[in-house]
Amino acid sequence: MTTACASFDHLSDQDLLREVACLAACEREATACLIASLAELDARRLYLAEGCASLFTYCVAVLRLSEHAAYDRIEVARAARRFPVILEQLWAGAVTLTTIRLLAPHLTDANHAALLAEARHRSRRDVEQIVARLQPQPDVPSVVRKLPTPAPPDAASATQGRASREHMTDEGEAQRGTATSAETSVPPAPAPTRPAVVAPLAPARYKVSFTISAETYAKLQEAQALLRHVIPDGDPGVIFDRALALLVAECARTKHAATDRPKQGRGTAPGSRYIPAAVKRTVWVRDGGQCAFVSASGRRCLERGFLEFHHRRPYAKGGEASVDNLELRCRHHNAYEAVRDFGPRHVTRVREMAPVFGASLHVTRFETSLAQSSRQPVSASQIGLYQMSPSTTRASP
Repeated sequence: MTTACASFDHLSDQDLLREVACLAACEREATACLIASLAELDARRLYLAEGCASLFTYCVAVLRLSEHAAYDRIEVARAARRFPVILEQLWAGAVTLTTIRLLAPHLTDANHAALLAEARHRSRRDVEQIVARLQPQPDVPSVVRKLPTPAPPDAASATQGRASREHMTDEGEAQRGTATSAETSVPPAPAPTRPAVVAPLAPARYKVSFTISAETYAKLQEAQALLRHVIPDGDPGVIFDRALALLVAECARTKHAATDRPKQGRGTAPGSRYIPAAVKRTVWVRDGGQCAFVSASGRRCLERGFLEFHHRRPYAKGGEASVDNLELRCRHHNAYEAVRDFGPRHVTRVREMAPVFGASLHVTRFETSLAQSSRQPVSASQIGLYQMSPSTTRASP
């Protein structure tokens, strides 16, 4: 069976980009039409004649939408019936279904135009900030609680298993013994943990919730004891803030040589890969701590994570570690330009290795490899056992 993807093989890169943009526009058009149709279908209650007690049931059982997709589209359809301008903005791609779902409970005749204009082309995080401003929530208390241990296997299943084993033959019994010994050698699966949550409560106020291990909880208790004269109530949120301040300062020092007392940099030998601390600081400030890759259409990459120092003129071609020749690149764009400069078959990854916290700024290590660096697996003992909800933190100005 030939897949639809095979039809794109004959397209050039530019043709494929145009095709994808066209398909995305068609999807937006189809979504807007579906939302408008659902709004009218809901108003006429046509789902009742189709044997469904609600529009949600109709969307899931008849239209075969997922529960999440059905919920989003119903909420947006009902909001669009109140404010038809939503359909135009969905069609144009100015807002998304998630944006409208978040704003829908707060839209009124008086504010809908201003809120929709403010939410144009905004991310979910940005829209959540708008919602927090419209409906601020009170601060949450700091809470640390022990998570429950995983439930034991179902007793009924174990009983059925014992009953079935009584009827096994000698051969089957031997096989069962081998399988049992193999199973006992496998370590038990760690208990599932809840994902970390960062949610805005009000302007400049956030709720943070995450799971920590027993070892981390012991460190928290030690920090509470050491800081009791400064933080009498041992508020984890305050300790969390102080720890982050130290961590950010340390990471900035090791990543781009940030310091309040810059010193005269030492010279570098010709052809050296070493990037002076003063050059790192200047490049980081100039590029704003953001990937400086700019596309042919003028779009700059917005990535601020996994940043590396990129030689505009490659080091292998005589490029120097100077301010004029260095720019910040995210890992993906740094690799992309390496392939562009050297080709896909002969490129080895040459990058500055991750700094060791506390190491001297004059020590710069590099690695060259053809393969991805491996990561050590996390042991079961490192899995979080405590649910931690620090007190609300204040956003930086």
